Amino acid sequence: MHLFQSLELGRATAWRKLIVLLAAGFGLGLSPVASGTAGALLGLPLMLWLKPFWTGYGVSELPTQISVTLGLTLLAIPLCAVAEKHFGRKDDSRVVADEFLTFPIGLLGLPLGPGVLALAFFTNRVFDVLKPFPAYRAQRLPGGLGIVLDDVVAACYSLLVNHALYYLIR
Repeated sequence: MHLFQSLELGRATAWRKLIVLLAAGFGLGLSPVASGTAGALLGLPLMLWLKPFWTGYGVSELPTQISVTLGLTLLAIPLCAVAEKHFGRKDDSRVVADEFLTFPIGLLGLPLGPGVLALAFFTNRVFDVLKPFPAYRAQRLPGGLGIVLDDVVAACYSLLVNHALYYLIR
């Protein structure tokens, strides 16, 4: 009941409840400290669930990874838009779907070992907090697009650093 109260779900329709729960990372967005980092933690089990797409099944891996990652990113936009309207605030801290649904971008073309996942999580969070150009500007865009686009930019910076470090260390 506390989760439903914190997410203001009392009178919401069943669909809106589901969307807001997902956008809030099933409650991780309620973390009183660093809700974005708490929400981004969902990116780790998401990547384990997506591991078959990273390892093949007889298809070309990178195009499949890009397709899946693009699909997740596009899914994040309307989820975050609905949650933003629900809460009535621009980029409400309870909305964390942008954090975990864009996390796979930073892993494109990389193996999903524990070290790589930890590196990607760290670099993703650093760039999301720093908001390097043009992330800060991107977050000013309206609705779900603005909520998600700054995370896409951060994840792209993360991807570059992750590849550089992976190839230097391995």
